[in-house]
Amino acid sequence: MQLVQMKDAFGTQLLTGPGYEIANLVPLYGGQFGLDAMRSPANSPQFTAVSVGTAGTGNYQFSTYFPFEFAKGYGVISGANAALLPVLQVNMAASATVLTTPTTTLPTLAETVDSDFYWLPNVPTDPPGIGTTCQWIFQPSNPTISAGASTVVQLPRLGGYLNMIILELRGTTGLRVTEVAGSDEGWPVRPKLLVDGVPILDTLFSTLAEDLAISTGIGAAAGNTQTVVGAAANAGTIPVPRPSGTIGINYKNSLSQRDLGLMDTGETYLSTNPGTQLELAGYPWGAHAANGPNTLNAIVGQIVPSGALIQGLPEV
Repeated sequence: MQLVQMKDAFGTQLLTGPGYEIANLVPLYGGQFGLDAMRSPANSPQFTAVSVGTAGTGNYQFSTYFPFEFAKGYGVISGANAALLPVLQVNMAASATVLTTPTTTLPTLAETVDSDFYWLPNVPTDPPGIGTTCQWIFQPSNPTISAGASTVVQLPRLGGYLNMIILELRGTTGLRVTEVAGSDEGWPVRPKLLVDGVPILDTLFSTLAEDLAISTGIGAAAGNTQTVVGAAANAGTIPVPRPSGTIGINYKNSLSQRDLGLMDTGETYLSTNPGTQLELAGYPWGAHAANGPNTLNAIVGQIVPSGALIQGLPEV
């Protein structure tokens, strides 16, 4: 997937970004696809790796989830009017992007889209906060980051309640930075997240990764990863590894230390408005062996309520 765009019936952009970020990182970090090992689309029982090489078939199967609902009933979009429907557009990448060594015969591509609906009962019960949306938009941050630089990088302007901030470092070739000898190349040893110049997070990167593992399971037991094998040749891993070059700052653990997917009451969401400036500082940023300077990309779960955000209420 080269580009994914999802709009609701009124044209509001709900999902915009490259396929890796929207179809992989958003379900993984957002907690809206599943919990624990099933957070990762690669751990789906339907996943099969690409058959590569000239002797390969090029066949694969990849299942993912484009999320709207961010808590039980919140964030769903309307779809009952056949004259006014949401729009999903997926631009597929060229086969050479997926297959470094083309197969003798390229496979035929097929896409299937399923959607879940709320049943409309005889006595109407609207989902709570109808009209509220959760938007995931991919945007690069500025400026680019030189190796070892002490600099503050500005994230894109936002406006809403933020439940997850996904950060991704990529070099000039477009490749994500890699982990070198167990360390995270490119990231600051002690990153700082600033909101309008005020640091609200100032911690070791290793502690940030540990907090992510506690709340989501992503990266937990990284030294004890077990590869799934069997007749299905499932190439996923349990537990869920943290993809190289990425980290998440989670605000979806209102009920406990854990991100419980749709079971969240939103008290810890980070409130922003269109004038709020988010920045990530590194004093200094890490070194990187090649492909510098790096670009910091942000994929942020932004909740835009139709009125006041309803928090702390039980399911209706």
